[in-house]
Amino acid sequence: MPRLALPSAEPCRVRRAGAAALGALALGLWTGSASPAAASPPAVVTAPAIAGARLAPVAYGALQGWGQDDAAAAFATFLESCAALGRAMPEAGPRSAPTLKAGLAHACAAARRLGPGRPLSPLARLFFEANFRPFRVIPDGRDEGFYTGYYEVEAEGAPAPTDAFSVPVYARPNDLVMESPTANSGPVGRRVDGKLVPYFDRAAIEDGALAGQGLEIVFLKDPVDLFFMQIQGSGRVRLPDGRVLKLNYDGYNGHRYLPVGRLLIERGIVPRDEMSMDRIRAVMEADPEAGRALRRENPSYVFFKALDLPPDAGAMGAQGVPLTAGRSIAVDRRLHSYGSPVFVEAELPLSAPGTAEPFRHLMIAQDTGSAIVGPARADIYFGAGREAGSRAGRIRHPGGFTLLVPRLAAPAAADARR
Repeated sequence: MPRLALPSAEPCRVRRAGAAALGALALGLWTGSASPAAASPPAVVTAPAIAGARLAPVAYGALQGWGQDDAAAAFATFLESCAALGRAMPEAGPRSAPTLKAGLAHACAAARRLGPGRPLSPLARLFFEANFRPFRVIPDGRDEGFYTGYYEVEAEGAPAPTDAFSVPVYARPNDLVMESPTANSGPVGRRVDGKLVPYFDRAAIEDGALAGQGLEIVFLKDPVDLFFMQIQGSGRVRLPDGRVLKLNYDGYNGHRYLPVGRLLIERGIVPRDEMSMDRIRAVMEADPEAGRALRRENPSYVFFKALDLPPDAGAMGAQGVPLTAGRSIAVDRRLHSYGSPVFVEAELPLSAPGTAEPFRHLMIAQDTGSAIVGPARADIYFGAGREAGSRAGRIRHPGGFTLLVPRLAAPAAADARR
Protein backbone atom coordinates (compact mmCIF):
# COMPACT_ATOMS: atom_id res chain seq x y z
CA MET A 1 0.00 0.00 0.00
CA PRO A 2 1.50 3.41 -0.94
CA ARG A 3 2.38 5.82 1.83
CA LEU A 4 -0.49 8.24 2.31
CA ALA A 5 -0.17 11.95 2.90
CA LEU A 6 -2.98 13.22 5.09
CA PRO A 7 -3.67 16.87 4.31
CA SER A 8 -5.01 19.19 6.95
CA ALA A 9 -8.03 20.11 4.81
CA GLU A 10 -11.22 18.15 5.43
CA PRO A 11 -9.70 16.06 8.26
CA CYS A 12 -12.94 14.22 9.11
CA ARG A 13 -13.48 13.01 5.57
CA VAL A 14 -9.83 11.97 5.26
CA ARG A 15 -10.03 10.18 8.61
CA ARG A 16 -13.16 8.25 7.55
CA ALA A 17 -11.66 7.37 4.18
CA GLY A 18 -8.36 6.31 5.73
CA ALA A 19 -10.05 4.15 8.35
CA ALA A 20 -12.25 2.53 5.71
CA ALA A 21 -9.24 1.81 3.51
CA LEU A 22 -7.29 0.29 6.38
CA GLY A 23 -10.30 -1.73 7.49
CA ALA A 24 -10.74 -3.13 4.00
CA LEU A 25 -7.02 -3.86 3.85
CA ALA A 26 -7.16 -5.74 7.16
CA LEU A 27 -10.01 -7.91 5.87
CA GLY A 28 -8.23 -8.63 2.61
CA LEU A 29 -4.90 -9.55 4.15
CA TRP A 30 -6.04 -13.01 5.21
CA THR A 31 -6.24 -14.16 1.60
CA GLY A 32 -3.41 -11.98 0.36
CA SER A 33 -5.98 -10.19 -1.77
CA ALA A 34 -7.44 -6.72 -1.57
CA SER A 35 -10.89 -8.28 -1.85
CA PRO A 36 -12.39 -9.97 1.23
CA ALA A 37 -14.82 -11.88 -0.99
CA ALA A 38 -12.01 -14.04 -2.39
CA ALA A 39 -12.11 -16.39 0.63
CA SER A 40 -13.65 -16.78 4.08
CA PRO A 41 -13.29 -13.48 5.89
CA PRO A 42 -11.39 -13.29 9.18
CA ALA A 43 -13.39 -13.65 12.37
CA VAL A 44 -13.70 -11.14 15.18
CA VAL A 45 -11.34 -11.70 18.11
CA THR A 46 -13.12 -11.60 21.45
CA ALA A 47 -11.56 -9.75 24.35
CA PRO A 48 -9.49 -12.10 26.54
CA ALA A 49 -10.45 -12.98 30.08
CA ILE A 50 -7.64 -11.71 32.32
CA ALA A 51 -7.46 -13.12 35.83
CA GLY A 52 -7.83 -10.52 38.54
CA ALA A 53 -9.40 -7.85 36.35
CA ARG A 54 -12.36 -6.94 34.20
CA LEU A 55 -12.06 -5.46 30.72
CA ALA A 56 -14.26 -2.50 29.84
CA PRO A 57 -14.57 -1.37 26.20
CA VAL A 58 -13.66 2.26 25.66
CA ALA A 59 -13.67 4.63 22.67
CA TYR A 60 -10.37 5.92 21.34
CA GLY A 61 -11.69 9.43 21.81
CA ALA A 62 -11.96 8.78 25.56
CA LEU A 63 -8.22 8.05 25.86
CA GLN A 64 -6.49 11.21 27.07
CA GLY A 65 -3.69 12.15 24.70
CA TRP A 66 -4.46 9.48 22.11
CA GLY A 67 -4.67 11.99 19.28
CA GLN A 68 -1.48 13.80 20.33
CA ASP A 69 0.79 10.79 20.85
CA ASP A 70 3.44 9.96 18.24
CA ALA A 71 1.72 6.90 16.83
CA ALA A 72 4.47 6.46 14.25
CA ALA A 73 6.99 5.76 17.03
CA ALA A 74 4.64 3.16 18.52
CA PHE A 75 4.15 1.66 15.05
CA ALA A 76 7.90 1.20 14.60
CA THR A 77 8.15 -0.56 17.98
CA PHE A 78 5.15 -2.72 17.10
CA LEU A 79 6.92 -3.84 13.92
CA GLU A 80 9.90 -4.93 16.03
CA SER A 81 7.56 -7.24 17.93
CA CYS A 82 6.06 -8.49 14.69
CA ALA A 83 9.48 -9.76 13.64
CA ALA A 84 9.60 -11.95 16.77
CA LEU A 85 5.99 -13.10 16.75
CA GLY A 86 6.70 -16.47 15.15
CA ARG A 87 9.37 -17.47 17.66
CA ALA A 88 8.57 -20.03 20.32
CA MET A 89 8.60 -18.44 23.77
CA PRO A 90 10.12 -20.55 26.57
CA GLU A 91 7.77 -19.08 29.19
CA ALA A 92 4.17 -20.14 29.62
CA GLY A 93 1.87 -17.39 28.45
CA PRO A 94 -1.81 -16.72 29.14
CA ARG A 95 -4.51 -19.14 28.02
CA SER A 96 -5.65 -16.52 25.52
CA ALA A 97 -2.19 -16.44 23.88
CA PRO A 98 -3.09 -18.55 20.79
CA THR A 99 -6.09 -16.36 20.00
CA LEU A 100 -4.28 -13.08 20.63
CA LYS A 101 -1.20 -14.27 18.76
CA ALA A 102 -3.31 -15.03 15.70
CA GLY A 103 -4.87 -11.58 15.94
CA LEU A 104 -1.49 -9.93 16.35
CA ALA A 105 -0.19 -11.83 13.33
CA HIS A 106 -3.13 -10.51 11.32
CA ALA A 107 -2.40 -6.93 12.44
CA CYS A 108 1.30 -7.40 11.66
CA ALA A 109 0.44 -8.42 8.11
CA ALA A 110 -1.63 -5.26 7.77
CA ALA A 111 1.26 -3.20 9.15
CA ARG A 112 3.69 -4.62 6.61
CA ARG A 113 1.33 -3.70 3.78
CA LEU A 114 1.92 -0.05 4.66
CA GLY A 115 5.39 -0.30 3.15
CA PRO A 116 8.98 -0.39 4.43
CA GLY A 117 9.15 3.21 5.65
CA ARG A 118 7.70 4.62 8.84
CA PRO A 119 4.21 6.00 8.09
CA LEU A 120 3.16 9.47 9.10
CA SER A 121 1.75 9.60 12.62
CA PRO A 122 -1.89 10.18 11.50
CA LEU A 123 -1.75 7.09 9.28
CA ALA A 124 -0.10 5.03 12.03
CA ARG A 125 -2.87 6.10 14.40
CA LEU A 126 -5.50 5.04 11.86
CA PHE A 127 -3.72 1.70 11.54
CA PHE A 128 -4.11 1.00 15.26
CA GLU A 129 -7.70 2.19 15.29
CA ALA A 130 -8.59 -0.01 12.29
CA ASN A 131 -6.87 -3.12 13.61
CA PHE A 132 -7.41 -2.97 17.39
CA ARG A 133 -10.21 -2.34 19.88
CA PRO A 134 -9.30 -0.63 23.18
CA PHE A 135 -10.28 -2.15 26.52
CA ARG A 136 -9.49 -0.64 29.90
CA VAL A 137 -8.02 -3.24 32.20
CA ILE A 138 -9.50 -2.56 35.64
CA PRO A 139 -7.83 -4.66 38.35
CA ASP A 140 -9.92 -6.12 41.15
CA GLY A 141 -10.13 -3.70 44.06
CA ARG A 142 -8.57 -0.79 42.17
CA ASP A 143 -9.55 1.73 39.53
CA GLU A 144 -6.20 1.95 37.77
CA GLY A 145 -3.03 0.08 36.98
CA PHE A 146 0.37 0.66 38.53
CA TYR A 147 3.65 1.64 36.87
CA THR A 148 7.32 1.55 37.71
CA GLY A 149 10.33 2.29 35.51
CA TYR A 150 13.51 0.51 34.49
CA TYR A 151 16.57 1.24 32.40
CA GLU A 152 19.85 -0.11 31.06
CA VAL A 153 22.82 0.53 33.33
CA GLU A 154 25.95 2.09 31.81
CA ALA A 155 29.23 1.26 33.50
CA GLU A 156 32.99 1.36 32.94
CA GLY A 157 34.80 -1.94 32.65
CA ALA A 158 37.80 -3.87 31.40
CA PRO A 159 38.25 -7.34 29.87
CA ALA A 160 40.85 -8.30 32.49
CA PRO A 161 41.11 -7.46 36.20
CA THR A 162 43.23 -4.53 37.34
CA ASP A 163 43.48 -2.49 40.51
CA ALA A 164 40.85 -0.12 39.09
CA PHE A 165 38.62 -2.80 37.55
CA SER A 166 38.16 -5.58 40.06
CA VAL A 167 34.41 -6.34 40.17
CA PRO A 168 33.64 -9.48 38.12
CA VAL A 169 30.48 -9.90 36.08
CA TYR A 170 29.76 -13.62 35.99
CA ALA A 171 28.25 -15.75 33.26
CA ARG A 172 25.77 -18.43 34.29
CA PRO A 173 27.65 -21.24 36.04
CA ASN A 174 27.62 -24.71 34.52
CA ASP A 175 26.35 -26.27 37.75
CA LEU A 176 23.38 -23.92 38.08
CA VAL A 177 20.10 -25.80 37.64
CA MET A 178 17.15 -23.65 36.57
CA GLU A 179 13.72 -24.99 35.63
CA SER A 180 12.97 -21.75 33.74
CA PRO A 181 16.25 -20.26 32.39
CA THR A 182 14.58 -17.04 31.21
CA ALA A 183 12.60 -16.08 34.30
CA ASN A 184 13.12 -15.76 38.05
CA SER A 185 10.81 -18.65 38.86
CA GLY A 186 10.81 -22.39 39.44
CA PRO A 187 13.31 -24.58 41.27
CA VAL A 188 16.90 -23.32 41.20
CA GLY A 189 20.01 -24.79 42.78
CA ARG A 190 22.95 -27.14 42.27
CA ARG A 191 23.20 -30.90 42.62
CA VAL A 192 25.21 -32.35 45.46
CA ASP A 193 25.20 -36.15 45.84
CA GLY A 194 22.20 -36.31 43.53
CA LYS A 195 20.14 -33.82 45.52
CA LEU A 196 19.19 -30.28 44.50
CA VAL A 197 20.51 -27.89 47.15
CA PRO A 198 20.32 -24.08 47.30
CA TYR A 199 22.84 -22.27 45.14
CA PHE A 200 25.45 -19.93 46.60
CA ASP A 201 23.96 -16.66 47.84
CA ARG A 202 25.27 -13.17 47.10
CA ALA A 203 27.66 -13.09 50.06
CA ALA A 204 29.21 -16.45 49.15
CA ILE A 205 29.65 -15.44 45.51
CA GLU A 206 31.22 -12.11 46.46
CA ASP A 207 33.56 -14.01 48.80
CA GLY A 208 34.83 -16.13 45.90
CA ALA A 209 32.54 -19.17 45.56
CA LEU A 210 32.76 -18.94 41.75
CA ALA A 211 36.35 -17.76 41.42
CA GLY A 212 38.65 -19.78 39.19
CA GLN A 213 35.91 -21.22 36.98
CA GLY A 214 36.49 -18.86 34.05
CA LEU A 215 33.02 -17.35 34.33
CA GLU A 216 34.16 -13.70 34.31
CA ILE A 217 32.77 -11.85 31.30
CA VAL A 218 34.16 -8.43 32.20
CA PHE A 219 35.37 -6.53 35.25
CA LEU A 220 33.68 -3.34 36.44
CA LYS A 221 35.09 -0.43 38.39
CA ASP A 222 32.13 0.10 40.71
CA PRO A 223 30.30 -2.65 42.64
CA VAL A 224 27.25 -0.39 42.86
CA ASP A 225 27.01 -0.48 39.06
CA LEU A 226 26.95 -4.29 39.14
CA PHE A 227 24.24 -4.28 41.81
CA PHE A 228 22.01 -1.97 39.77
CA MET A 229 22.78 -3.93 36.60
CA GLN A 230 21.50 -7.04 38.37
CA ILE A 231 18.33 -5.25 39.47
CA GLN A 232 17.66 -3.99 35.94
CA GLY A 233 18.71 -7.21 34.19
CA SER A 234 20.86 -5.55 31.52
CA GLY A 235 23.78 -3.22 31.01
CA ARG A 236 26.24 -1.72 28.58
CA VAL A 237 29.90 -1.67 29.60
CA ARG A 238 32.33 0.83 28.08
CA LEU A 239 35.79 -0.69 27.69
CA PRO A 240 39.07 1.29 27.73
CA ASP A 241 39.49 0.94 23.94
CA GLY A 242 36.08 2.56 23.32
CA ARG A 243 34.15 -0.62 22.57
CA VAL A 244 30.79 -1.20 24.21
CA LEU A 245 29.90 -4.62 25.60
CA LYS A 246 26.17 -5.36 25.83
CA LEU A 247 25.08 -7.63 28.69
CA ASN A 248 21.74 -9.27 29.34
CA TYR A 249 20.13 -11.41 32.03
CA ASP A 250 20.99 -15.12 31.85
CA GLY A 251 19.72 -16.59 35.10
CA TYR A 252 19.84 -16.10 38.85
CA ASN A 253 20.83 -18.06 41.93
CA GLY A 254 17.31 -18.85 43.11
CA HIS A 255 17.39 -16.83 46.30
CA ARG A 256 14.58 -14.40 47.02
CA TYR A 257 15.03 -10.79 46.00
CA LEU A 258 15.06 -8.43 49.00
CA PRO A 259 14.57 -4.76 47.98
CA VAL A 260 17.25 -2.75 49.76
CA GLY A 261 15.10 0.36 49.38
CA ARG A 262 12.60 -1.23 51.72
CA LEU A 263 15.36 -1.75 54.30
CA LEU A 264 16.41 1.91 54.07
CA ILE A 265 12.81 3.01 54.64
CA GLU A 266 12.26 0.62 57.56
CA ARG A 267 15.46 1.82 59.23
CA GLY A 268 14.56 5.48 58.83
CA ILE A 269 17.53 6.23 56.57
CA VAL A 270 15.45 7.42 53.60
CA PRO A 271 11.84 8.69 53.88
CA ARG A 272 9.34 6.64 51.90
CA ASP A 273 8.27 9.59 49.73
CA GLU A 274 11.92 10.29 48.82
CA MET A 275 12.88 6.74 47.92
CA SER A 276 14.46 6.32 44.49
CA MET A 277 17.36 4.51 42.88
CA ASP A 278 19.36 7.75 43.07
CA ARG A 279 18.90 7.80 46.86
CA ILE A 280 19.93 4.16 47.16
CA ARG A 281 23.08 4.83 45.12
CA ALA A 282 23.87 7.92 47.18
CA VAL A 283 23.63 5.95 50.44
CA MET A 284 25.92 3.21 49.12
CA GLU A 285 28.50 5.65 47.75
CA ALA A 286 28.56 7.78 50.90
CA ASP A 287 29.68 4.80 53.01
CA PRO A 288 31.11 2.00 50.79
CA GLU A 289 31.43 -0.54 53.63
CA ALA A 290 27.87 0.05 54.82
CA GLY A 291 26.75 -0.10 51.18
CA ARG A 292 28.47 -3.46 50.72
CA ALA A 293 26.78 -4.81 53.85
CA LEU A 294 23.41 -3.52 52.61
CA ARG A 295 23.83 -5.21 49.23
CA ARG A 296 24.71 -8.51 50.89
CA GLU A 297 21.39 -8.48 52.75
CA ASN A 298 19.81 -9.17 49.36
CA PRO A 299 20.83 -12.82 48.73
CA SER A 300 19.63 -12.85 45.11
CA TYR A 301 22.37 -12.77 42.46
CA VAL A 302 21.97 -12.40 38.68
CA PHE A 303 24.20 -13.84 35.94
CA PHE A 304 24.71 -12.36 32.47
CA LYS A 305 25.55 -13.17 28.88
CA ALA A 306 27.19 -10.95 26.26
CA LEU A 307 25.06 -9.95 23.27
CA ASP A 308 26.18 -9.19 19.74
CA LEU A 309 24.24 -5.94 19.35
CA PRO A 310 25.11 -2.43 18.17
CA PRO A 311 26.20 -0.16 21.04
CA ASP A 312 23.17 2.12 20.62
CA ALA A 313 20.61 -0.72 20.58
CA GLY A 314 18.21 -0.89 23.48
CA ALA A 315 18.34 -3.56 26.16
CA MET A 316 17.17 -6.97 24.98
CA GLY A 317 13.65 -7.77 26.12
CA ALA A 318 12.23 -11.18 26.99
CA GLN A 319 10.44 -11.25 23.62
CA GLY A 320 13.86 -11.34 21.97
CA VAL A 321 13.88 -7.82 20.49
CA PRO A 322 15.79 -4.70 21.57
CA LEU A 323 13.64 -2.39 23.68
CA THR A 324 12.69 1.15 22.68
CA ALA A 325 12.89 3.93 25.26
CA GLY A 326 9.43 5.32 26.02
CA ARG A 327 7.70 2.67 23.89
CA SER A 328 8.51 -0.70 25.46
CA ILE A 329 7.01 -2.09 28.65
CA ALA A 330 7.45 -5.19 30.76
CA VAL A 331 4.21 -6.96 31.71
CA ASP A 332 3.10 -10.05 33.59
CA ARG A 333 3.84 -12.76 31.03
CA ARG A 334 1.28 -15.09 32.65
CA LEU A 335 -1.53 -12.66 31.82
CA HIS A 336 -0.47 -10.83 28.65
CA SER A 337 0.98 -11.70 25.25
CA TYR A 338 4.19 -10.19 23.91
CA GLY A 339 3.55 -7.74 21.08
CA SER A 340 0.30 -6.44 22.57
CA PRO A 341 -0.14 -2.64 22.40
CA VAL A 342 -1.02 -0.92 25.69
CA PHE A 343 -1.97 2.74 26.01
CA VAL A 344 -0.63 4.31 29.21
CA GLU A 345 -2.31 7.31 30.84
CA ALA A 346 -0.41 8.50 33.90
CA GLU A 347 0.99 11.54 35.70
CA LEU A 348 4.69 10.88 36.29
CA PRO A 349 7.68 12.78 37.77
CA LEU A 350 9.56 12.79 34.48
CA SER A 351 11.73 15.89 34.86
CA ALA A 352 12.35 16.01 38.61
CA PRO A 353 11.19 14.47 41.90
CA GLY A 354 7.79 15.70 43.01
CA THR A 355 6.58 16.77 39.57
CA ALA A 356 3.50 15.32 37.87
CA GLU A 357 3.73 15.47 34.09
CA PRO A 358 1.39 13.77 31.63
CA PHE A 359 2.66 10.52 30.15
CA ARG A 360 0.29 9.46 27.36
CA HIS A 361 2.07 6.85 25.26
CA LEU A 362 1.10 3.83 23.23
CA MET A 363 3.51 1.13 24.42
CA ILE A 364 4.27 -2.40 23.23
CA ALA A 365 4.62 -5.33 25.64
CA GLN A 366 8.08 -6.74 24.92
CA ASP A 367 9.49 -7.75 28.28
CA THR A 368 8.65 -9.23 31.66
CA GLY A 369 10.08 -9.32 35.17
CA SER A 370 9.72 -11.22 38.41
CA ALA A 371 8.34 -8.14 40.19
CA ILE A 372 5.85 -7.35 37.42
CA VAL A 373 2.80 -9.18 38.70
CA GLY A 374 -0.83 -8.35 38.01
CA PRO A 375 -3.25 -7.62 35.18
CA ALA A 376 -2.59 -3.85 35.00
CA ARG A 377 1.00 -3.79 36.21
CA ALA A 378 3.79 -2.62 33.91
CA ASP A 379 7.41 -1.48 33.97
CA ILE A 380 8.22 1.38 31.57
CA TYR A 381 11.60 1.19 29.80
CA PHE A 382 13.31 4.59 29.80
CA GLY A 383 16.55 3.83 27.94
CA ALA A 384 20.18 3.73 29.08
CA GLY A 385 22.44 5.73 31.38
CA ARG A 386 22.25 7.79 34.56
CA GLU A 387 19.57 10.21 33.35
CA ALA A 388 17.28 7.36 32.27
CA GLY A 389 18.04 5.65 35.56
CA SER A 390 17.10 8.73 37.57
CA ARG A 391 13.81 9.03 35.73
CA ALA A 392 13.03 5.33 36.00
CA GLY A 393 13.89 5.29 39.69
CA ARG A 394 11.26 7.94 40.48
CA ILE A 395 8.36 6.02 38.96
CA ARG A 396 5.96 4.27 41.35
CA HIS A 397 2.64 5.65 40.23
CA PRO A 398 -0.91 4.62 39.31
CA GLY A 399 -2.32 5.17 35.85
CA GLY A 400 -4.74 3.99 33.21
CA PHE A 401 -3.90 0.69 31.51
CA THR A 402 -5.72 0.20 28.20
CA LEU A 403 -5.08 -2.99 26.26
CA LEU A 404 -5.52 -2.87 22.48
CA VAL A 405 -7.07 -6.19 21.40
CA PRO A 406 -6.79 -7.26 17.74
CA ARG A 407 -10.05 -6.99 15.88
CA LEU A 408 -9.56 -9.88 13.44
CA ALA A 409 -7.86 -13.26 13.10
CA ALA A 410 -8.26 -16.48 11.14
CA PRO A 411 -11.67 -18.01 11.86
CA ALA A 412 -10.21 -21.18 13.43
CA ALA A 413 -7.82 -19.22 15.64
CA ALA A 414 -10.38 -16.66 16.70
CA ASP A 415 -12.82 -19.38 17.73
CA ALA A 416 -10.19 -21.44 19.62
CA ARG A 417 -10.84 -22.03 23.29
CA ARG A 418 -8.78 -19.71 25.48
